[in-house]
Amino acid sequence: MKDQSPEIVFAELFRDLHLEPVLDDGKLITDALPKGDPEIILKTYRQTRSNPNFNLKSFFENHFEIPETSDTGFKTDRDKSLSEHIESLWEVLSRKSLQPVAGSSALPLPYSYIVPGGRFNEIYYWDSYFTMLGLRVSGRIDLIRNMIENFAFMIREYGCIPNGNRTYFLGRSQPPFFAMMVELLAEIEGDQVYLDNLDVLHKEYRFWMEQDHELSMTGDSSNHVVFLNGKKLNRYYDENTTPRPEMFGADYYLAESVHGKPEELFANLRAACESGWDFSSRWLDDDLNLSSIHCLDILPVDLNCLICKLESVLAHAFKLNNDNDQSELHKHLASQRAQQIKELFWDGENQYFMDYNFRQGRLTSVRSLAGVFPLYFNLASETQAKHVAHLLETEFLEEGGLLTTTIDSGQQWDAPNGWAPLQWMAVCGLRNYGFNELADRVAESWLNLNEKVFKDTGKMLEKYNVRDVTLISGGGEYPVQDGFGWTNGVALALLQQVR
Repeated sequence: MKDQSPEIVFAELFRDLHLEPVLDDGKLITDALPKGDPEIILKTYRQTRSNPNFNLKSFFENHFEIPETSDTGFKTDRDKSLSEHIESLWEVLSRKSLQPVAGSSALPLPYSYIVPGGRFNEIYYWDSYFTMLGLRVSGRIDLIRNMIENFAFMIREYGCIPNGNRTYFLGRSQPPFFAMMVELLAEIEGDQVYLDNLDVLHKEYRFWMEQDHELSMTGDSSNHVVFLNGKKLNRYYDENTTPRPEMFGADYYLAESVHGKPEELFANLRAACESGWDFSSRWLDDDLNLSSIHCLDILPVDLNCLICKLESVLAHAFKLNNDNDQSELHKHLASQRAQQIKELFWDGENQYFMDYNFRQGRLTSVRSLAGVFPLYFNLASETQAKHVAHLLETEFLEEGGLLTTTIDSGQQWDAPNGWAPLQWMAVCGLRNYGFNELADRVAESWLNLNEKVFKDTGKMLEKYNVRDVTLISGGGEYPVQDGFGWTNGVALALLQQVR
């Protein structure tokens, strides 16, 4: 039963709990803790569910408990400054090492860590990098180190960093920021950090580059890898083709409403979840129809920039380890990919970096903040960066910061929402090419919105409506969450830059 997802452990009971459903939020069902032996709970369900007076919700309440958020007695003080409030939140969002109970969806973690907040009571992969930016400002290097150790543990244990430390996330990862976490800590503690993590950096790279069969030279795909124009590029992917356990009911009923193979729908939904952009018009044929999702057909510009960074960090780490052959190999791979990014993902008509649909052999039509990643990693030409900066200023920048995309779809990773990690990538990318005035405007707009919402509500939010700063953000599969790890981290880092 070790590391089995709840839909396997509890079989038809899991399915029935979600399809009735007994709670409005399916994630709470999936993360519920069994009060006894899971096998006995399932056996009891099978024996009693046909009784005339059987009540599924009562059965759930008798045999499971909802994990409660850590109660620290924390009270928000709106008279505090934004930075003072965030500093006080680190302990609220901190969790100690974890050894899950039998039947729980949680995966063990040997060291302390930060959770995002709200309904997200586990560590998340790409969230954690942006949280670390704030922890560095706060001097909490111990937590940065512990979180990196947790991720290294998961790579060694599971072959990748899962989306989060839940059994139902083991089929996918998230945007690969681990190399940047290692680089961040190495900037503080020295090059030994690269050597200590060389094996796990290389193992994560193999996860992203593995394939099930030989690929042809053009347009063939396997797992995360697509062979295009004689080069390997990457897409998001999940090895499973069933409804997501954390959103089982929503996926099940969505599949019932569409034609075609449900397995293809589920695979694309899961792949989009690995992107962290769940969901966005980036992945949709029809901006207003989630069932049109086709994430598996898309080479994302942000992912390929992150893999390029991983290759560069590996080249550096191998050199430190006196392995010149591997160092040169990964340096070559990074250089090759950098050239592909500059050429394949550049849209001369839009004058912007776009995603690429390798099935159709053309760029997609959705302009998104994923297009700033080549600037963040210094992969754009000066001319390309100038055009990107112009488009950010004229099409993306609103009163509260940068839009995620220029499309209003109702999905949370679209207009009118803005997200902290993307503001950070854009601001730093602009600074890399000398657009400091625009970078400052973006940073100040975002921070002013953070501060306004904090003064109005006492909360730091997962995402914000940057177009109408009088409104709380919306869209997506669940209500707006407060906490919030990466918003806190980016706010502290931006405050250090501009104030």
